[in-house]
Amino acid sequence: MAQRTHYTSQVMPEDAEKQVTVAGWVHKLRDLGKLKFIVLRDREGQIQITLKKGVTDDALIAVANSLREEDVISVEGTVKPTKIAPKGRELVPLRIEVLSKIVQAVPVSVSGNIESNLDTRLDFRVLDLRRPEVMAIFKVQSKLIEGFQSYLASEGFRQVFTPCLMGAASESGAEVFPVVYFNKSAFLRQDPQLHRQLAVISGMDRIYDLGPSWRAELSHTPRHLCEHRGCAVEMGFIKDEQDVMRVEEALVQSGLRKVKEECKEELEALGKQVEVPATPFPELKFPEVYEILAEMGKKVEFGEDYDREGEALLSKYVKEKHKSEFFFVNRFPFKAKPFYVMRVDDEPAWARSVDMIFKGLELSSGGQRENRYGKIMDQVKEKGLSPVGVQWFTESFKYGAPTHGGFNIGIERITMQLLDLANIKEAVLFPRTPDRLLP
Repeated sequence: MAQRTHYTSQVMPEDAEKQVTVAGWVHKLRDLGKLKFIVLRDREGQIQITLKKGVTDDALIAVANSLREEDVISVEGTVKPTKIAPKGRELVPLRIEVLSKIVQAVPVSVSGNIESNLDTRLDFRVLDLRRPEVMAIFKVQSKLIEGFQSYLASEGFRQVFTPCLMGAASESGAEVFPVVYFNKSAFLRQDPQLHRQLAVISGMDRIYDLGPSWRAELSHTPRHLCEHRGCAVEMGFIKDEQDVMRVEEALVQSGLRKVKEECKEELEALGKQVEVPATPFPELKFPEVYEILAEMGKKVEFGEDYDREGEALLSKYVKEKHKSEFFFVNRFPFKAKPFYVMRVDDEPAWARSVDMIFKGLELSSGGQRENRYGKIMDQVKEKGLSPVGVQWFTESFKYGAPTHGGFNIGIERITMQLLDLANIKEAVLFPRTPDRLLP
């Protein structure tokens, strides 16, 4: 028989008397004497298989008696509507094929009977990912990205793939992973931004890249990863950073709307509700940020960036004043930003640099880039960088570069904040941190 004709979510009460084949893992087993139940789980949900002694073939009863939780089976059966089974339907089996049997008891609970700590769950991540509430996280994440991509496609953005290997560190010599590249040194990228900029000034105008970046930070916090993924967007012929902000907030709206519309069961399993935020998002600017923080009891020196405490206080301020979980912070101090950002010409202490914050955590950095060759070379020198070291990037600006800007929104971070996860590692299939490189 075919191992599967339907996922569990495709079997409906109105399919009564129809024969279907489902396949997956034995999630739970229950024996009530004359009745035996197998709950089968696949990626789409669960379905109950009901066997009745004296009615069901004895050979099928014997197979059912041999099963253990997490055995892999395929079941061909007849759909029966019922008020007591999940989703109002069950299968009466005609055949049960055992595809794979466990060889030892599972070390972490998949059915949720016993809770394990996060480190243990990550040690046995394949089993942990089988838990319906954990699988729900990645269905939400997938739909979030689908929503991003559908918006970007509708606005004429093309998906591109930029290099992950760099001949020079993209921002500085710190926080990078060196790799051996034949007979020379290379680095894993910290961000795909510089190549995105080159793509835009080549004439592509509107592009985005979905992919990983790496930072060699010895950070042991619930919000840091050594390998993370982003939706990195770049666009040309902008008026200023406001154009970038309008795209980013519309992208967020599209992603959250997709989740709200297509992840109802997953959100229910996680006990979460998603609200699509109104636009435009509130915007705070330096130097007014200093005044806001001072009123809230936080002193930050003029010309300096704020810290995590400041970020949390600004989030509290925006939520109370604007009733919004999302907001932008704009015009950061230039001295705290890389050489490629554009300064405000008539206020050069400030940069056209924008962070987007959600529920107290920065999700993205972006803004307008400097497109004028003379200006960018002045900023290279001001930041103490070698002009030769960044020539591979700056050289192209000699030949006509339009105004441009963009952002890179962290996929794991927005997933974590959207679902109120306690640790960003829960939003990654197989997280990479200073202490974890396996599985």
